[in-house]
Amino acid sequence: MRRKTAALATVVLASSGVVAVAAPAYASGPCGSGYSLIDVYNINTKSGVKRGSLELYYSSASGKNCALAYGVGSTYGTTTWKVVKIARHSDPLWTVNQGNFAYYAGPVYVSAAGQCIDLEAQIDNTTQTDNGYALESNVHCG
Repeated sequence: MRRKTAALATVVLASSGVVAVAAPAYASGPCGSGYSLIDVYNINTKSGVKRGSLELYYSSASGKNCALAYGVGSTYGTTTWKVVKIARHSDPLWTVNQGNFAYYAGPVYVSAAGQCIDLEAQIDNTTQTDNGYALESNVHCG
């Protein structure tokens, strides 16, 4: 009887257009599970045109920061030169991801619990000479 009831319920739901989809067992962002978005910076040209967004994430469990550089507008979904860099402010050794990407550069990570970080990003638009650039120095201390 239970099998018949379950089968009937499936038929009724299917015919009504209601479909249940299971959610993933964990929520994971672009940096992996446990990271929270803490800041977004514009990647603008010298003339003020937005070419992208520099996103910064943090995991309190690992003490790591994570950064990505996304294209926007004509640089999103179009293969263009994209660069994202991250470093502890006290250590000028950058962790870099760069290349010709359609959507974003990154993620890049640095362990910096209790320290300030530096971020840099660049998005080139191959049809313009005015490329997007962002530099944030000595930010998110702590």
